[in-house]
Amino acid sequence: DKAPLSKSLLLVPSAISILLTLLFQHYQKFFAYNLQAVKEDFQIWRLICGRTICLDLKDTFCSSLLIYNFRIFERRYGSRKFSSFLLGAWMLSALFDLLLVEITQYIFGITINSLPSGFLGPVFALFVPFYSSIPRVQVTQVLGHFSITNKSLVYILGLQLLTSGSYIWILALSGLISGLCYSSSILKVHRILCVPRWVAKIFSWTLEPVFSSAEPTNEVRVGMGATVDIQRQQRMELLDRQIMMSQVAQMRRQRQQQGGMINWNRLFPPLRHRHNANYQDHRPSEQGIPPPTEVSEEQVARLMEMGFSRGDALEALRASNNDLNVATNFLLQH
Repeated sequence: DKAPLSKSLLLVPSAISILLTLLFQHYQKFFAYNLQAVKEDFQIWRLICGRTICLDLKDTFCSSLLIYNFRIFERRYGSRKFSSFLLGAWMLSALFDLLLVEITQYIFGITINSLPSGFLGPVFALFVPFYSSIPRVQVTQVLGHFSITNKSLVYILGLQLLTSGSYIWILALSGLISGLCYSSSILKVHRILCVPRWVAKIFSWTLEPVFSSAEPTNEVRVGMGATVDIQRQQRMELLDRQIMMSQVAQMRRQRQQQGGMINWNRLFPPLRHRHNANYQDHRPSEQGIPPPTEVSEEQVARLMEMGFSRGDALEALRASNNDLNVATNFLLQH
């Protein structure tokens, strides 16, 4: 949802890659990223075909998973800004591919005539904003020393993609350099290599309805977090609130059927007898009774919204030292 460009990049190149591998293998030569043909025969069209469609299904799978994880940038920045980043990274990485190949041949004497095909340069470029702008949240630890975070899986996928071919490191390096150049506020590349508004409007009218997803109608809308893990946490909190409200409604129905009040004395007898503590055969002096705890009216209002009476809410908050979670659980259980 809210990421039509990511969805199109996930579906269309993957479908074409699978068709070329399974059914139309004799057409794969047109999608090969042949640098020699580009430099000597000026086949510029090979830059478009060879740098868009993967011919290796392993690269297709890894790059698709990375695009799926990087869809958070389209939700955060919008489709136009996200497409501008991809366009700028694609053009810059094509230039850096040629430069790195020439540098490799000049320094090491290695002649590279072709590189792995696919939309790999912009995918590696997205690691730059992913590293700098996505917060790092620790999930667990392995052997007590190695931290597993919400970003570990994405880095593992990037490492898997990096080791899938012999010269894919050139694409990875050119993608990272292009991502740094585009994100740099000094070079101002983002002001030059950007998608015009009229082009964005045309694609918004034509292709966005095809690849857009309808917002779920059977779920309540929640705020959109900065990361997938925050969004998942928000969804879990929403489910917890829904479960709590259902429990509240069930307790209210049971109380209405029984025609009684909450049995406060089942677990915490002093609640209703704070001023009459003769249940242990002695009466404390007035000076020994602690002053009542001040209760937040906001928390009282939240408990009353759940269906509890004001008196029950006040007693529960005072007994729990103004802890809303403890008071809510006590009211639900008693």
